[in-house]
Amino acid sequence: MMQAEKLNLTQAWDKTYPKDDRVDHRKVTFVNRYGITLAADCFTPKAARGKLPAIAVSGPFGAVKEQVSGRYAQEMAARGFLTIAFDPSFTGESGGKPRFMASPDINTEDFQAAVDFLSVQENVDPARIGIIGICGWGGMALNAAAIDTRIKATVTSTMYDMARVNAKGYYDSEDSEEARYAKKAAINTQRTEDYRNGTYQLAGGLPSPEEVTADTPWFIKDYSAFYKTSLGYHLRSVGGNAGWCVSGCQSFLNQPILQYVNEIRSAVLMLHGDKAHSLYFSKDAYAAMTKDSPYAGNKELLLIPGAVHTDLYYKMDVIPFDTIQSFFTEYLK
Repeated sequence: MMQAEKLNLTQAWDKTYPKDDRVDHRKVTFVNRYGITLAADCFTPKAARGKLPAIAVSGPFGAVKEQVSGRYAQEMAARGFLTIAFDPSFTGESGGKPRFMASPDINTEDFQAAVDFLSVQENVDPARIGIIGICGWGGMALNAAAIDTRIKATVTSTMYDMARVNAKGYYDSEDSEEARYAKKAAINTQRTEDYRNGTYQLAGGLPSPEEVTADTPWFIKDYSAFYKTSLGYHLRSVGGNAGWCVSGCQSFLNQPILQYVNEIRSAVLMLHGDKAHSLYFSKDAYAAMTKDSPYAGNKELLLIPGAVHTDLYYKMDVIPFDTIQSFFTEYLK
């Protein structure tokens, strides 16, 4: 019998975006296949009747639902969908210990557990369920769509392949056995220290805008301007505070995701800014998904002119919600 952990859920509106009076909001929890209880914000269109199409949303990597995923979920609820924005395992208000860990398997499962939850809600049509994954959870969303036939439509926004960037570095600049060995050695040395000390060392978060220098990579400046300012800071976010555990992403080094994306039969819409440092992740995943695939006809990569990576986190006039709505309306019918 699945038993939910009792979570300490904040009932106050502590989001980084304003409340939309077009929707009703409540907190919900659900349990994944590993027994971890996940926390989510559930948004329902006001005066909704009957069984609704539903969407589960998560991401970015290192964010919490109060920052970005909830913004997407609330807007899509205002457009007629029942939505949930959830904190992945080990982060935010969700359960899982130790904290600030990530896993290609468990985090893919988190999306599937969200589908489990939506599938049994009285006001949801289980044949009309979609997902949205943002940043690192865009990769997890594609991974889930490749294994879960209940997912009828998937949107990724400003997607990262976390397995690729961990194992190969940015732009594959560390794609060598020696580079990977050095990473493994450092992580495993820390694991010994963590076990000896009975604690888990955190990697440290992003620099504050005041700590940014001319030598800081521009995409780090981009993240800092969101996570470390009033624009997007949240006290529970991983990226905006002390960061992931040093050993938190170790399994990504030899457990790649996206291996069978060319077998995804359901519809996929990928969104990415054409000025984003991360664009190559979406371009390559889209190519892998459509090359020599009989299911390429319902796949699309939409580039947003002039947008950088974090623009699709919060800029309501840049995120193409009309396109997202049309996509889900077409494929969740």
